[in-house]
Amino acid sequence: MRTTFEIFKRELKSYFESPVAYVFLTVYLALMGFLTFFYWKFYEQGQADLRPFFILFPWVYLLLVPAVSMRLWSEERRSQTIEILLTLPVTLGQAVVGKFLAAWAFLGLALALTFPVVITTAALGDPDNGTVIGGYLACFLLVGTYLSVGNVMSAMTRNQVISFVLAVVACLSLVLLGFYPFTDLLVKWAPGWFVDAVSSFGVMRYFDSMVRGVLDIRDIGYHVSVIAVMLTATHVILNNKKSA
Repeated sequence: MRTTFEIFKRELKSYFESPVAYVFLTVYLALMGFLTFFYWKFYEQGQADLRPFFILFPWVYLLLVPAVSMRLWSEERRSQTIEILLTLPVTLGQAVVGKFLAAWAFLGLALALTFPVVITTAALGDPDNGTVIGGYLACFLLVGTYLSVGNVMSAMTRNQVISFVLAVVACLSLVLLGFYPFTDLLVKWAPGWFVDAVSSFGVMRYFDSMVRGVLDIRDIGYHVSVIAVMLTATHVILNNKKSA
C-alpha cells in the first residue's frame, strides 16, 4: 500500500510539473462554462435544476478523459521508461493502481473546480442537495470508469493517438448501450429481456439514476466492477507484453 501511495504521489506531482495540466484545466473549465451558460442557457432556464448541467459530463468526458489516459502507458512504453519503473522495488499491480489513482485524482480536481456553478445556482434559487451530491458522485465515478477503459487502451499500444481513438470508441460504446435512442431502436426487433441485458452494460442507466439523487449500491457497484475488471485487464496486457 505504501509503495502504491508513493507512485500515486509521484504521478500526481508530474501532472503539475508540466504546463499541459494547466492547459487541460483551462480548456476543461472554459468548455464547461460555455456549454453551461451558452449552450444550456443557464440563466434562461428560470429554475434551480442542475440535472441538465450534469448530463453534459458523459459527452464532454468522451474526449477529455481519453486525452488524459492516452499517455498513461503509451508514453511509458514509447520512451521505454516502463522498464526503469519495473526495475524499482514495485510490482506491476502497484504501478497500475498508483498511476490510475493519480490520474483519477487529477480529473477529480478538475471536476471539483466546476463547483462555482453550484454556488451560482444556490444564489439564484434552491437546488436539490440530493441532486447535487448524486450528480457529483455520478460524475466522479464516471470519470473513473472512462479512465479505467482508457488505461486498457493505453496499455495496448505505444501510439498515443491510437490509444486516444480506441478509448473514445470504447467509452462511446458504454454510453450508447444504455442510451435511450439506441435502446428504443433495439426494442423494435429484439425481445425485452435482451434489451434489458444490453442496457445493463451501459453507463447511462447508472449515471442517470445518481443524477436524479437516487443513490443505489447497484449503481456504485457497476462502476467499481468496471474499474476492477479494466485494471485487471491492464495488468494482464502489460504483463504479457513484458514477457514477450
